[in-house]
Amino acid sequence: MDGMNVVGTLFGDGKMFLPQVVKSARVMKQAVAYLQPYIEAEKDEASKPNGRVLMATVKGDVHDIGKNIVGVVLGCNNYEVIDLGVMVAPEKILETARAENVDVIGLSGLITPSLDEMVHLAREMQREDFHIPLLIGGATTSKAHTAVKIEPQYQNGPAVYVADASRAVGVVSALLSEEQKYKFHENTREEYAKIRERRAGRSTKRSVVSYDAATQAALELDWSAYQPPVPQFTGTKVLNDYPLDTLLPYIDWTPFFISWDLAGKYPAILEDKVVGEAATTLLNDAMALLNKIVDEKLLQANGVLGFWPANRIAADDIEVYDDEGTPLATLHHIRQQMQKNPSDPALRSLADFIAPTESGLTDYVGGFAVTAGIGAEALANQYEAAGDDYSAIMVKALADRLAEAFAEHLHERVRREFWGYAADEQLDNDALIREKYRGIRPAPGYPACPDHTEKATLFSLLDATHNTGIELTEHFAMFPAAAVSGWYFAHPESRYFNTGKISRDQVASLAKRKGMTNAEMERWLQSILDYDI
Repeated sequence: MDGMNVVGTLFGDGKMFLPQVVKSARVMKQAVAYLQPYIEAEKDEASKPNGRVLMATVKGDVHDIGKNIVGVVLGCNNYEVIDLGVMVAPEKILETARAENVDVIGLSGLITPSLDEMVHLAREMQREDFHIPLLIGGATTSKAHTAVKIEPQYQNGPAVYVADASRAVGVVSALLSEEQKYKFHENTREEYAKIRERRAGRSTKRSVVSYDAATQAALELDWSAYQPPVPQFTGTKVLNDYPLDTLLPYIDWTPFFISWDLAGKYPAILEDKVVGEAATTLLNDAMALLNKIVDEKLLQANGVLGFWPANRIAADDIEVYDDEGTPLATLHHIRQQMQKNPSDPALRSLADFIAPTESGLTDYVGGFAVTAGIGAEALANQYEAAGDDYSAIMVKALADRLAEAFAEHLHERVRREFWGYAADEQLDNDALIREKYRGIRPAPGYPACPDHTEKATLFSLLDATHNTGIELTEHFAMFPAAAVSGWYFAHPESRYFNTGKISRDQVASLAKRKGMTNAEMERWLQSILDYDI
């Protein structure tokens, strides 16, 4: 395993980049598998791992690309990694940690409800008297959340935020080093304490207005001068086994490079003096595998979209109807309460973009759910079984890109064909990426509609699980992970925005309208609350 240690050292010194590390690990793992009988015969104390790390994506979450990359990097530095996979209950994490006598627990998550799962697990580690380091990582996690919410729950050992794979080895190494661990833990605690102090010392004067005031400052559109475009159909349309080659021109490659810790915008990244060569090699490898996936139909893309008559019935609620005018569902949206731009005083909600009942207009709202991940898990598992983590991770990263491309392509068809309000639109892929078109497709759980629970209504209207095979976890993550869903809004003034922080009065209103308790609503929306719970 000396070769892996050399690779790990080169990566730590900035002389190798993440794709090169994972690719090198593939070669060495396959060599180790071939030589395993000889290695077993000559094992000695020097061959012992530097430590045992348990990793898991928390309950209700299905995203694991970053976790898998970290696992490979740790393996290249002679750490034994026990990966429990995705949607792992806290009981299983802690039971396995004890049974396997691990040195570190690492948690990953992408969706915001995963943050609460991490807090819960930290609390359970304290209750069950663990004393090992707890590492926190994933797209929605942050140093501030770790300092404020997680670390106070676990005082027996270090709770440390790890920003990306390039830092994982250094953090684990320091935490397990007899010479470094106490100082590292002390420094981390001091840093996190300062973060909590700064947060506690913030001015009590908030920039958040009351919910009543926010609704009074709603975006006002001239409905008397507007005629809502009528979709080509109402109800749902299923687009299963969609041709993958159709999606290729719509791929946005920039997030693909970011997932491999190569920062830079495509295609400029290919000419970057530092990472250009690594990025070019990575893209060539990706294209080779992508062509294989398309030619051999190794993945399947499924989708469903729908349109329904709709009207705004309250400040932030949209009622959806069937063709006879019978209500099918109510969509509950969140309004901005923070004034950020004095030149634009409107405090927006997605409901502002739908004609109110009193306008006398019949407006429409759309929805969609797409995946390009049917078969991705099985294909990745095949590569993993063959010792090829590089291709396994690549499959999942490409499936993600294809799903996003499907969403982009379908939205174009909606604008030009299915809804038809921009039939003459002619945009290249760069313009599509920069959203230079009319209409939006906001996704539940993201800035304009951060309430993940609204995904249940969307999936019910679309009958998405039956029509596409996409399932919702208990925390409203989509499985397969390579999936995208959201709403369609057609009004020319509709645009993306961030709701920002909201206060107790809006939470109470939303909870009442959705038939939830305030505590339930706060749990789902904790990342945007303007107060602590």
